[in-house]
Amino acid sequence: MARETQSILVVEDEQAIASFVAAYLRKDGFDVRMTASGREALAIVGSEPPSLVVLDLMLPDLDGMEVCRRIREASSLPVLMLTARDDDLDKIAGLEMGADDYLTKPFNPRELVARVRAILRRGGARTRPDAGVLRHGDIVLDAGRRECRVGDREIRLAPKEFDLLWELLDHHGFVLTRDQLLERVWGYTFAGDTRTVDVHVRQLRRKLGEDAPIVTVWGIGYKAAPARDAAG
Repeated sequence: MARETQSILVVEDEQAIASFVAAYLRKDGFDVRMTASGREALAIVGSEPPSLVVLDLMLPDLDGMEVCRRIREASSLPVLMLTARDDDLDKIAGLEMGADDYLTKPFNPRELVARVRAILRRGGARTRPDAGVLRHGDIVLDAGRRECRVGDREIRLAPKEFDLLWELLDHHGFVLTRDQLLERVWGYTFAGDTRTVDVHVRQLRRKLGEDAPIVTVWGIGYKAAPARDAAG
């Protein structure tokens, strides 16, 4: 049975990069539309929503952060952000705005296609909780509401931060490698950029503070500490 053609909107003002990305996506069977304008991208998303947006951070009229924020205000449309700087601040800001993932330029176009496939394939990853409540000491995760509470405080988590914390707490006491977390939370079935995991862990630790139960197992990955000893 032929698979349904999925559409990708590439928002990139460097024509050479946009054409290069589009060529690889089309070769993999995607229908691709391109624009160099953040405002036009928002108009397209509003009138003819694609399956996924590949969004450059630096645009001439409306920067990628703002475009991503406006997309996320209106929908859960997947966004893969491109950044020219290998800077965690840019990555964290993009993820906070609701981007599903990021790639740093220069990148391997095959990896971009693989990440696009992974994001679309998980469309609610197999490990993403859709319902239920998970408790770990003072931390309460409500999957239906996508809420995280620590005692009386509500902690605002980006989508993948929530999924990562759920995965770690759901397997508390067990060490999960970065590759395992990439597969379970992000849906990657290849050796992706494990810094994606590290960036999200740093964000979780910053937001949860002393309540963060995440322990680094050097050279391997991460685990959740027992609830009675949540320091990590």
